[in-house]
Amino acid sequence: MATDTTSLINTLLDLCNWAVFDVDSAGRILAGYDESGSLQLVELAPDGSRAQLTALPSRCSGRYVPGSSPRQVIIQHDAGGNELMQLSMITIEDGRAPYGLDEVTPLVHDSRYMHVLQDVTATSVIYSTNRRNNVDMDVIVRDVATGAETVLYDQGGYIGATTVSHDQRSVAVTALSLQPASTIVFTAGTRPGPVTDPDERAAHHGVAWSAADDALIMSSNHGREFAAITRVSLDGASWQTLLAADDHELVAEVSPDASAMVVGHLRNGIEELAVHEIDGTLRVEVVLPQDGVGSVVWAPDSSRFALLVSTPTDPGSIYSVDATTGAVTTVVDGREQLPAGVVLSTPTVHRVPTPDGEEIPCFVYRPGDDADPDLAGASVLHIHGGPEGQATRTFNVIVQALAGAGITVLVPNVRGSAGYGKRWISLDDVDKRLDSVADLAALHDWMPEIGLDPDRSSLWGGSYGGYMVLAGVTMQPELWAAGVDIVGMSSLVTFLENTSAYRRAYREREYGRLETDRDFLVKASPITYLDQLRAPLFVIHGANDPRVPLSEAEQIVAALADRGIRHELKVYADEGHGLAKRANRKDAYPAAIAFLTEILSRPAAGA
Repeated sequence: MATDTTSLINTLLDLCNWAVFDVDSAGRILAGYDESGSLQLVELAPDGSRAQLTALPSRCSGRYVPGSSPRQVIIQHDAGGNELMQLSMITIEDGRAPYGLDEVTPLVHDSRYMHVLQDVTATSVIYSTNRRNNVDMDVIVRDVATGAETVLYDQGGYIGATTVSHDQRSVAVTALSLQPASTIVFTAGTRPGPVTDPDERAAHHGVAWSAADDALIMSSNHGREFAAITRVSLDGASWQTLLAADDHELVAEVSPDASAMVVGHLRNGIEELAVHEIDGTLRVEVVLPQDGVGSVVWAPDSSRFALLVSTPTDPGSIYSVDATTGAVTTVVDGREQLPAGVVLSTPTVHRVPTPDGEEIPCFVYRPGDDADPDLAGASVLHIHGGPEGQATRTFNVIVQALAGAGITVLVPNVRGSAGYGKRWISLDDVDKRLDSVADLAALHDWMPEIGLDPDRSSLWGGSYGGYMVLAGVTMQPELWAAGVDIVGMSSLVTFLENTSAYRRAYREREYGRLETDRDFLVKASPITYLDQLRAPLFVIHGANDPRVPLSEAEQIVAALADRGIRHELKVYADEGHGLAKRANRKDAYPAAIAFLTEILSRPAAGA
């Protein structure tokens, strides 16, 4: 890999990432920032000035305690990426050095279990935890002052989110259902009961209470192909569509007073945003400097919201938006950290045909005009995780680094991806899993149409994307020149047997059940086809991964070694499901890119 390419990749990996967690009544933003090497809490003043609040060993997130004076923050943090979240508290003091791990005030600590921060009120913290039986997630309310706890829900299942009613006497709970790509919604507290049908294949997200606490507002694909914004009675008997589109998904973030909502129209991997009245009437469009994908956090008085936006050419900017006028104020311009002369790739949008008549959405990132000519025509297929996830047109350091190295990057949403309707996300469920793998071959067949050399194409993916890498190189060995597998599953059987107990049932709903579908799980496992494997592999894994155990990487690497196939393995003792720390990313990713560029480069003349 050329020195200037190495320099570019390290420059991109040095870019800092932002997250937005909360906004207080004065317009201060509680953000995450990884300048120190992992995501730590930072407070942003309305003028953009910043103060670092934490210096913990691993990444963390947090929420303000509303109305607290001095300001207090509830922190969620784990150890080395193990996802066993603990809850602590800090008090913000002007000029104070960032809090270390031994300086925070423990709130809910038991390192054996997860304690996931769900909501915060002026007096209480609401969290979900698997501490009762290590499997099911209960919903707990803890009084911050006294430590007294009340169990709101302990009837089993995996809790995704909870939202407190305005009278603070009930919570709406969103949980995973046992149907693929589906959630259920129910209420607990003084108004307990089911809201949605647990047997329906439908997804409900962004649940909020109406102003009178007599209904819920959510994004849902109940009874429809694309998610719409709906108002649902607490007994689930009445569904009112507030806003819908016939050809794309809608998402919404409802204001704290339930008078308005920020609505996102998801089209071709970007979101178009607008503020609507709660009845669906348009209040104002939100016009941003660049199109991308945003995450919204409302201020407590519903007058404004903070917005983190990422685009292919912007690592992440933070805006404050007036909810009445739509006026946008830049708090952090993520493009300012881009060094002069760094040109990022903007993707083109395509639909790739498959032999069975489907079309795969795909974004193509081309290298610049000054790219290494030895890599002209070489490509990497970058596959997202999930599997019920999606690739959007946002900044991705790996995609940009590969393009910067001179490789064309294809970023598809193979069947089973979210964001393209209920039918598309269901096309890889259980015994349809290998149809999704077949999409890789369709993308490979299409490459010559955009000038790419099919003999010099490789795969890159993490988590489920890592499984797809391994499936591609074992089931389609003649197609792929190499692969980079990050925390991927090599066997669906051993993955399900060894993944954390609290996750198993919800992974089985997607992949198949060990008791009834074992034969198919074996058929769909890359390790079943090791006798066909011939492509070199670069494997990356975190030692503390609770989702895809390290054993998944170890068994594929052992098989590669037995067969004498070129491979490299990097295991990080302080990481979990992916690489959260910059130092580890800078160790792993340049090495993986160098691995691919060596393999994909044209042979020297006369070689």
